[in-house]
Amino acid sequence: MKFMTAVWSDTGIRKKINQDSVLLEIADTDFGEILFAAVCDGMGGLSMGEIASAAMVSALSEWFEYRFPSVLGEGITAEKIRSEWKKLLLSANQRIAEYGVLKNAQLGTTVAALLIVDGSFYIMNVGDSRIYRIESMITQMTRDDTFVQKEIQEGRMTEAEARCHPGRNVLLQCVGASKDVSPQFLSGKCESDIVFLICSDGFRNVITQEEMFAYLQPHAMCSEAVMKQAVIELTELNKERLERDNITAMLIRTCQEVENAACGNGD
Repeated sequence: MKFMTAVWSDTGIRKKINQDSVLLEIADTDFGEILFAAVCDGMGGLSMGEIASAAMVSALSEWFEYRFPSVLGEGITAEKIRSEWKKLLLSANQRIAEYGVLKNAQLGTTVAALLIVDGSFYIMNVGDSRIYRIESMITQMTRDDTFVQKEIQEGRMTEAEARCHPGRNVLLQCVGASKDVSPQFLSGKCESDIVFLICSDGFRNVITQEEMFAYLQPHAMCSEAVMKQAVIELTELNKERLERDNITAMLIRTCQEVENAACGNGD
């Protein structure tokens, strides 16, 4: 399996510092190309959020470079990846929290990570960055660790009410600022001609899933240049609608061969 990718991150119209961090690693192996990607959003209401998100990305990158080759050699299973990532998160959570104590500051970050290897995908999520899967429709794969999402799940709030609730951005957990971190894990088969979107909340707060789908349908994502232009246009749309947060998005299209990814109208 091959991958086409595009990444765009914008400080936005209000903040002076971009607290989002991204990871994109592609390795050529005996199992074919392997992709490991993540978006981490440092907490805007906390001190030095950009340090927390960068530290999380560094921990993920170190795991992929130094530990993952051994995991690959031992044989990958969903439970193996889950165990590895739980250890990684516990270590990162402790390191970020200890740095905060040292600096007398509270740091925290979300993490939405995607690993694609040997025809399967593995997802880890903490916080409210998101991963979407786009085929003939767009599907939100991750679950937000937010107050409003919990209220929706327990039947005390509708999705329409959640969109305008004053506590819609309140996180229930994040890496570095939570004593205990309980990540969401997902896994499944990964076919060709799928688009994955990984984004911080600033990318999807004021645009709809229908608008994202209109821009990011797989048949239209026929080159990395086209993919990058699509995320830039959606970023500008967010800014036109006065999104106040940092805005970060990463697109990943799976394909058999990059040169065979052709533009079309989907008919």
